Amino acid sequence: MRKIFINGKFYTFNPNKPLVQAVVVENGRFIDMGAQNDMLIHWKNSNSEVIDLCGNTVTPGLVDSHLHLSLIADKFMNLDLTGVTSKNEMLLKIQTKADTLKPNEWLLGSGWDENLFTDGLIPTIEELDYVTPHNPLFLTRICTHAALANSKAFERSGYHSSMSIPEGGSVVLDKYSKQPTGLILESAQEIFKQRIPQKSYEELLQAMRTAIQFALQKGLTSVHTNDPLFLGGLQQTYNIFDSLLNQEKLGLRTNLLINHDFLDDMKEAGMYTGYGNDTLQIGAVKIFVDGAFGRRTALLSEAYHDEPTNYGEAMFDQEALTDIVRRARELSMPIAVHTIGDKALENILDVLDLFPAVPYRDRLIHAQVLQKGLIERLAKPNRVVDIQPRFVVSDFPWVMERLGPNRMELSYAWKTLMNNGVICTGGSDSPVEPVDPLLGIHAAVTRRAPEETHDGWNPDERLSMVDAFRLFTELTAYATNEETIKGTMTRGKLADMTVLSTNPFEINEPDVLLDTEIEMTIIGGDIKFQKSKTTTLF
Repeated sequence: MRKIFINGKFYTFNPNKPLVQAVVVENGRFIDMGAQNDMLIHWKNSNSEVIDLCGNTVTPGLVDSHLHLSLIADKFMNLDLTGVTSKNEMLLKIQTKADTLKPNEWLLGSGWDENLFTDGLIPTIEELDYVTPHNPLFLTRICTHAALANSKAFERSGYHSSMSIPEGGSVVLDKYSKQPTGLILESAQEIFKQRIPQKSYEELLQAMRTAIQFALQKGLTSVHTNDPLFLGGLQQTYNIFDSLLNQEKLGLRTNLLINHDFLDDMKEAGMYTGYGNDTLQIGAVKIFVDGAFGRRTALLSEAYHDEPTNYGEAMFDQEALTDIVRRARELSMPIAVHTIGDKALENILDVLDLFPAVPYRDRLIHAQVLQKGLIERLAKPNRVVDIQPRFVVSDFPWVMERLGPNRMELSYAWKTLMNNGVICTGGSDSPVEPVDPLLGIHAAVTRRAPEETHDGWNPDERLSMVDAFRLFTELTAYATNEETIKGTMTRGKLADMTVLSTNPFEINEPDVLLDTEIEMTIIGGDIKFQKSKTTTLF
């Protein structure tokens, strides 16, 4: 059926028709747009559905270029510690959850962030043992690069002082007793994860269904997500998404980043970048090359300002990293690389320069600390930088102590990247940050937390409202080579739209975004989320 959406302020991001009153959709794509009367006169007939948007603002469908839907789903299954502001509050939540479990049942959770704690302390293993005496405990930090475990979890893992720790990871020991403190960094988490019972397929399916519906409520029409390590491998991950998106038709267009661990599985399954359809598609090969600032594991070219002997950690040496990229290139696949520190970025660019480009663009995820020479190397048409504007809310001001004043000019430098011709996209890294693109856009425009009133951290890097929205619409399409079918409202492109309760392009105060609501999420012309039923159908 043909659909005509009228009575809206459609910001198309199409320079030929930047603002229109109505759009016409057929077979899931835009076929026309312009003045409302013209669209009704030309296209309305007995088989048309006319949808009145009641004067609301419409943008191209919002896209999150980097998140983890499986970890969002995890929050609906396990203990959510997001936003906890003290050690005591965290311990109380753990104890309350433990009281609901059977003895020896794993207590799993995520989202804790000691930078929010008013007492600034991470629970000790003795404190964790006290509140969970009968259950093995494993709690992933909000960044996913660290975790906490109690003694029962260490027992279940088979840990001992002489065991081999996966490369790039460590079990933090007390400097006096040389016993575990409960803190586990980076890849050392795998020692514990392999002993945690797997969720059933049906449990994962239901949790992922909830996560997808949650994303739709936030106005997202597409996501790029990294999940095979958390959903039971390549094939099960694809099957879950295929069931929810292609069979149940929940709607959320999804591009799957596939961890390099599954390259052999990809080859055997005959999958490749672009495999799938407009709803579900295989994307790039995901690689982690360093950690994060929270535990000082992001790899820097100069030592941490607040720990002068520490440069962070490389997940792989250059030979191993080169081998991973070579294997991806043998399948003609691009890579999507977690790289926070400037040395990590330099390392992966050195490897990429050894190989010819492939048809799809390589993606550098985060790129939070830069050097001038690195910016020039990023400004290529076959490279994209996936940035997360909300990181400025979570990381400042404490990150300035980590990095020191000399590095701040080229840290979180999104405007500098864009002004120098680097293709940038907008994401959340949710659940590290909220799965809410309007919060990411607010952070890109203000460079401060919602409750703060200053001019922003490094205000010269603030983006205009238009450029902030471009990060989550037009530009994000480039990351998956979909700029010809997504990102703007243009004839022939997929009819994905996000309907907003206020007009962000006509406001003087960006904080209005914080009160803006998602009225509708429209994918292929179908309303997949609607806040209310006040829309008039003719």
